[in-house]
Parts: sequence; structure tokens; C-alpha cells
Amino acid sequence: MARNEEKAQSMLSRFLAAKNDEKKKPKEKRPFLASECRDLADADKWRNQILREIGRKVMDIQNPGLGEHRIRDLNDEINKLIREKGHWEARILELGGPNYAKTAPKVVGDDGKEVDIASGKGMGYKYFGAAKQLPGVKELFELPPEIKKKRNRYEMYKRIDMDYYGFRDDEDGVLENLERDAEKEMRAKAIEEWGRIEAVKAEARKGVKEVRLSTINRCVLET
Repeated sequence: MARNEEKAQSMLSRFLAAKNDEKKKPKEKRPFLASECRDLADADKWRNQILREIGRKVMDIQNPGLGEHRIRDLNDEINKLIREKGHWEARILELGGPNYAKTAPKVVGDDGKEVDIASGKGMGYKYFGAAKQLPGVKELFELPPEIKKKRNRYEMYKRIDMDYYGFRDDEDGVLENLERDAEKEMRAKAIEEWGRIEAVKAEARKGVKEVRLSTINRCVLET
């Protein structure tokens, strides 16, 4: 008797839940293309929805117990959402909204570098959480930095040619025109300075001549 009562109660619960679902407003689906959206408020709403999805999936991918296939799928989904977020931010800017690419807060990872989730920048494929420990991926993060080979004296000097010493600077005629203009300017300044000096000399000679005449006149008067 109790078993039948439990079954009836379970059926009633499922029936009431189905009725409530029918009364609820159908869930609005995000447009496949951001360009299909014509309303700024809707575009901002879809962007926020994507941010929540990214945050939820980034939290999920931290669990290494999900298995390799699920982790790879999650990482693909996160990268896809990041690209989609960039499309919506571009659409928001087209509709007259804010430039989220510049104003969005920066998230810094353990390595001190900016995480692309916040800005949507970067064209490369990113790995998150446990995906960094997957076979074939872990080795990418463990590669030692490439040591730049130091060039010897021969390698440095073999790149030096006539252009390095400026022997061909006047072949295009540009330097010649610049030198001609500079020469004219210098000549004009030199002539102006020479004229000023000659004027000073002439004034000095005039003064000396006047002094001599004055001296001669005074001597004549005294005699």
C-alpha cells in the first residue's frame, strides 16, 4: 500500500513539474551570428551570457578527473566561446556600445601574464586548467627557452656593405638637394656676417679719421 502511494506521489510530482514547465516562457536562444543582433541591450546580454559560460567551463576544466576526452572537449568549447565573445564585443562597438576590448578588467594568471579570457585578444589556441597537463600539451609548456646563438665577428662584418658606410647616400639625389639648400643658407649667413664686420670696420676707420683731424686742427690752432 505504501509502495503504491509513493508511486502516485512521484507521478503527481512529475505531472506538476511538467505543468510548470509549460507555463514558463520559452528560453531565448542566442543568435548564431552576432551580426544578426540589432539591439545593443540584447548584444550586451549575450556577451554576459558567454562570460558566464566561459567562467563555468574554466572552473570545470580544473578537475583532472574528468578524463582526457572531456578535458579536450571543454578546452575546445572555451576557445570557441572566447572567439564568439570577441565577435559580440565587435558588434556591441558597431551598435554604439563600449569598447570592451579596452575597458574590460585584466585577469592575470599564475605566470603574471594577462589571461585572454578577459580581453578576448590573441589569435592562438589557448590551454586552460587540466588541459595543460594532457599528453602532447604538457611538453609544449616544458620546452626550454631557445638560446640565441651569439654571432661571431665574421658573421657581423659580412653584413656590412657600402650602404653601411653611407657611400651610396647621394645616388638618389635627395642628399644632394639637401646639401645644396644647406650650402645656400650657410653662404647667405656668411655674407651677412661679412657685411656686418665690414660695417663695423668702416665705422671704426671713420672714427679714427675724425680723431686724427681733430688732433691736427688742435695743433694748428695752438701754433
